[in-house]
Amino acid sequence: MAIESWRRGAQVLALVATTLAWSAVAATPEVDGEPFDRLVEGGHVAFVRHALAPGTGDPAAFDVLDCATQRNLSDAGRAQARAIGQLFRNAGVRRARVFSSEWCRCLETARLLDLGPVEALPALNSFYQRPDEREDRLAALRAFLAELGDGPPVVLVTHQVTISAMTGRYAASGEVLVAPLDRDALAAGRRLPVKASALVEP
Repeated sequence: MAIESWRRGAQVLALVATTLAWSAVAATPEVDGEPFDRLVEGGHVAFVRHALAPGTGDPAAFDVLDCATQRNLSDAGRAQARAIGQLFRNAGVRRARVFSSEWCRCLETARLLDLGPVEALPALNSFYQRPDEREDRLAALRAFLAELGDGPPVVLVTHQVTISAMTGRYAASGEVLVAPLDRDALAAGRRLPVKASALVEP
């Protein structure tokens, strides 16, 4: 009887946890009254910081072509990445043009979003431990964004330093920030204002 009661209690707790997690993902996020459906309407881009990858920076032996030398997603990070993809779908973004940093934790996050094929974009690579690469990276990213044509929504999976430099906003692991593709701001090197954001906790 005690074992059966424990099993029933565990099942109830699991159901509650699943319901709460789904509720957090299902809500359409807003910032200052601006909904995520701007992505569907066009003229906006979503910056996504890679999902949870415990630690800071990268090991001394870092090799962009070898995931074993990098900080990678934890199991919680992988679950978080899948939930972020569901958040996009709940907001009406079922397919997207997905671009990612070449870092393994970004590529894995991008693939787990399940929003379409993932294209590696070096302009999204981290410069956290490479400050001398900062300006070239950002210039390349601004040029890429300025040349984007019409099509499905654009999702960029990248790093905190890149998102902060482009928007002036800190992004937690797995956070999504939506900003307008302001070509004048891109040409002038100004930051893009964040119009919506959402964070699915790992």
